[in-house]
Amino acid sequence: MPDSVDNEDTAAASNGGQPELRRRRDRRREEGDAWTGTMPIITPNNSDTPTSTPAPLQSKSWAEAAAAADASAGTTNSPATGDASREEPNREEPGREIPAAAAPASGTVSPESARAARAAAANAPVSDFITSPGSFVKEQKPRPIGGFRGMLYKLTGGAWNLGPSAKQREEDELARRISRQLQGSYNTAVLSLKGGIGKTSTTVGVGLTLAEYRGDPPCAIDANPDSGDLVERALGEGIYQKATPRTITDLLKNVDNVDSLTALARYMHHAGRLHLIAGEQDPEVSDSLTAEEYLRIRQLISGYYSIALTDCGTGVTHNAMSGILSSADNLIIAAGYAVSGAKRARSTLQWLASHGYEDLARNAIVVITDKDEVSSRVDKNAIEEHLAGICRQLIAVPHDRGVADGDLVTLDALRPDTRRAYKEIAAAIVDGYV
Repeated sequence: MPDSVDNEDTAAASNGGQPELRRRRDRRREEGDAWTGTMPIITPNNSDTPTSTPAPLQSKSWAEAAAAADASAGTTNSPATGDASREEPNREEPGREIPAAAAPASGTVSPESARAARAAAANAPVSDFITSPGSFVKEQKPRPIGGFRGMLYKLTGGAWNLGPSAKQREEDELARRISRQLQGSYNTAVLSLKGGIGKTSTTVGVGLTLAEYRGDPPCAIDANPDSGDLVERALGEGIYQKATPRTITDLLKNVDNVDSLTALARYMHHAGRLHLIAGEQDPEVSDSLTAEEYLRIRQLISGYYSIALTDCGTGVTHNAMSGILSSADNLIIAAGYAVSGAKRARSTLQWLASHGYEDLARNAIVVITDKDEVSSRVDKNAIEEHLAGICRQLIAVPHDRGVADGDLVTLDALRPDTRRAYKEIAAAIVDGYV
């Protein structure tokens, strides 16, 4: 081949074709490169790209090497970077080689590549199974309790699960509202202007309900100046008489020495998880509780209990009431279906609103207990409408012998509708705290 090329060049020069000679020499140079196997590398839009063959990435760990590879690929991979204007270098085209862009020829990771790898590892999204493991597991349908759905679930061993009924979902929602976590300590006062209409039974029933559904036990305080029977209604007369008759008066005498829950427990009574402070039984002493003394008790209780219920007794003007109302977060106004009971409940709310407790009156919960099972002549709907517009919520407790007898109140002995009413009251109380 060289002899023929030289002859062609001599002929072209002798004919005076200098331009033709230069074209022939350029063509010969390109053909010579092809024969020697050194095809020049075509680099897109970057003349400074190294022409050496890619070297394998070397690193101290697999994770770092993988991160470095991802970082180098991400600089030109438009789907990963979100830049649609760049080319995809991994798409092969005929007659074109892929440039070795990121890896240095020495086989080691350069400082720039290491920094890029560390940055890519820091900014890389966490795997889905770490951030949202629930997406890999099907959500379990709640188990139905009672009724046809519960029976079908038991008979099929759980194979047929129709889920909870609407009634059960409502019950679960009440339980969720009652069991909410609270930040701080709160106090609910239970009061009325008339005795014998379910004030103490409501305190015990709601207290036991709070204790059943909450993680922290509530405390009930008997601040009734008329020899209150809160503890007897929660424990039973016989058990209370056998117990050490510690009262709120005993606690007041030693309040400065109570510096722990263990020390406080010596003055408490326990009905399951409901903790109680008994009222004074001596008539000559029971009416002597002052607002300042009650506030000392309330301050002590607030260090150990998130919820306190205070049975205030009858009336709103006895000595301790100013301390009770000033420290209360919300109120329960006890009422009955008798016309006189409804009027007294309304008078209580009006008195509160006109004596500086307008917020307590507006956010009060009126509880109407059908304790005496009034005759059909009484229009219960009219009484409820009479009270509903002047309070936050009105809840009716149906007639129940477990409440009407004036004896021990236990949740197991109550009718389902009565327990449901106490759950609604407990949920409404917690609603007023959050």
